[in-house]
Amino acid sequence: MDAVIKNLQSAAVKQNNTRRPTQEEAEAAVRTLLLWAGDDPEREGLLDTPERVVKAYKELFSGYSQNPADVLGRTFEEIAGYEDIVLIQDIPFFSHCEHHMVPIIGKAHVAYLPDGEKVVGLSKIARVVDIYAHRLQTQEAMTAQIANAIQDSLQPRGVAVMIEAEHMCMSMRGIRKSGSTTTTTTFTGAYKIDVNEQVRFMTLVKGR
Repeated sequence: MDAVIKNLQSAAVKQNNTRRPTQEEAEAAVRTLLLWAGDDPEREGLLDTPERVVKAYKELFSGYSQNPADVLGRTFEEIAGYEDIVLIQDIPFFSHCEHHMVPIIGKAHVAYLPDGEKVVGLSKIARVVDIYAHRLQTQEAMTAQIANAIQDSLQPRGVAVMIEAEHMCMSMRGIRKSGSTTTTTTFTGAYKIDVNEQVRFMTLVKGR
């Protein structure tokens, strides 16, 4: 196991950390963490843990292999010139803090103002949230990423995103304030320049 870890470190240095580790190397890293935590990775209950953790991480961080532009690429044009608000509320998500790699649990509220020519399937908005949630994140960055992806792909008159979330790095460790939530917003286009549109979005979300 030590040899595997040394090979991993050497390869990372040589290739400027751009080489993706193998499954074997990732599992070896999990065993190292188990040892560091003070447990025995060879005991019965932990024998399959490295494999399970790597499998779980592949799912939890699947957003790195997905492109939001592909999800938003298919639109519907038979919308009778509709250009008012499209709002999807209470989109649940689970992400991970990039500072401590512990969960961020919350809900996203996403609205956009169509250009009168096209809209996107409602489930696609939720998928964009999931793509960015399935990466190591800060809540601030995730909020902006969702808004910018929709703005860039659909070119609507404006996009509004609000995220409300609890960070386990505050609840489980450090200050340990369970139940506290963080709210972030990003506005583009008409939402950014028209306070009335911002108020309408916030009223619809908060009045749900």
